[in-house]
Amino acid sequence: MVDDVEVEAERRLLDASDLYTAERVARRPSPIPRVAGVYGWYFDSVPRGVPTDGCHMADGRPLLYVGISPKAPPLAGGQGSRQTIRSRIRYHYRGNAYGSTLRLTLGSLLADELGLALRRVGSGSRMTFGHDGERILSEWMAENARVVWAVVASPWLLEEQLIQRLVLPLNLDQNRHSPFRIALSAARARQREGARRSLLDLD
Repeated sequence: MVDDVEVEAERRLLDASDLYTAERVARRPSPIPRVAGVYGWYFDSVPRGVPTDGCHMADGRPLLYVGISPKAPPLAGGQGSRQTIRSRIRYHYRGNAYGSTLRLTLGSLLADELGLALRRVGSGSRMTFGHDGERILSEWMAENARVVWAVVASPWLLEEQLIQRLVLPLNLDQNRHSPFRIALSAARARQREGARRSLLDLD
């Protein structure tokens, strides 16, 4: 069942009359509240090969990805995530591919165009595009990615509905019906394999 808050949150995401750039997101005091919510990413420029047919459009920009913060609490109980839409959106704009699924996806799709390559960090499982690569990706996002957000107490419920109803080619989780899923998964897998090979070459 969709309540009035979720209806208003979806309207705000799709209306997209007030999109935030990286510069606006970085301002202090922050324009984004430190609360739970959902956010949508619109793009001025779309990575090569990403289909936009059927995507929701706002002022000529396609909505390609939705995300939430925090994630749904553990089914077994216990402490859930303390992240908020403020911290999450800021991280997508200026973090790295290990901590941001959106950055991993964009970097994998833009690898050839921007000269990016995923690499292992240390001896663990962390993989990023490196200092220079993440900087280049951040610059691309600052120029091309715009975000809108809405406050929702249980954002994971609305996220599931949005992914089922909308065409969101950059979402993988819960989006098995997406025709772009195979190509996107392959692009990310190539980057991970390249990172593993680069580590073996150093041994």
